[in-house]
Amino acid sequence: MTVEILSAAKFVGAGAATIGAAGSGAGIGSVFGNLIIGYARNPSLKQQLFTYAILGFALSEAMGLFCLMMAFLILFAL
Repeated sequence: MTVEILSAAKFVGAGAATIGAAGSGAGIGSVFGNLIIGYARNPSLKQQLFTYAILGFALSEAMGLFCLMMAFLILFAL
């Protein structure tokens, strides 16, 4: 009985940890959507806007990867 509860708790915890991957996808879409809007408003800032967009992409993607890493740790390390 206890093993089944622990196994179910692992699956629920891993599923909850992967919810952050959806937030990462939404964040990346928001970053590049705002890049297009900013470039349309002021094309002379293209390089600076692109630099900020890549930084935002990297930070958002890192959060998604951290969520995925936590899910794998919950499933296989505990």
